[in-house]
Amino acid sequence: MQANTTAEQQEKEFRFTLSKLSHELRNPLALVSSELQLMVSSHPEISTYEGWDDIMDNLEYIKELLNELSDYNNAGKLTLCPTELYSFLSSFLASCRPALEYLGITLETDIPSHLPTIPLDRTKMRQALLNLLRNAQEAISHPQGKIKVQANILPDGIRISICDNGCGITHSQQPDIFTPFVTFKSGGTGLGLPITRQIIEAHGGHLEISSVPDQGTEVRIFLG
Repeated sequence: MQANTTAEQQEKEFRFTLSKLSHELRNPLALVSSELQLMVSSHPEISTYEGWDDIMDNLEYIKELLNELSDYNNAGKLTLCPTELYSFLSSFLASCRPALEYLGITLETDIPSHLPTIPLDRTKMRQALLNLLRNAQEAISHPQGKIKVQANILPDGIRISICDNGCGITHSQQPDIFTPFVTFKSGGTGLGLPITRQIIEAHGGHLEISSVPDQGTEVRIFLG
């Protein structure tokens, strides 16, 4: 019991530190961005200087990181409403299909129409699914890319699986995939999967991942 209390306290302190750091960084970052915009509007030639694009890319990365820090801190705060799961998943996947087709990735779906209505924070659940779909898409670099999304009714709830035929996750990487700020992708923040897991667990569910290097990854969401 004492160990659990200590872990919870450490988690609270960690989140407080992240929240404070994010808050302190946003204002100077906004000022730097504004100053750069003023500079380039007055002196357009600046944008042609070597390194300008790298500066702007790094600023965008910092903004993305700050946004993900905020998402990480707020992932467990839900606004639940009754949601017809078939309509929710069908609409979400329909919105993702064009981008995947543009990338040459086939999206296969198997979503039964008789899925139940369950309480969801639609915005947060959409974010979680989008994180997983983006991970699957980024893992695929060959022309026969395929992602399959399937939902099943189980005796004790719902299972949603996202399976890809991408590069997979190496055995040495797998123990760290849910560790905040640990990333194996160029330009990644290492917060996507931790945020996703928090969202699923806040809904009373859990997340499982199995992966075979060079063959693909399957992520399974279980909701009670």
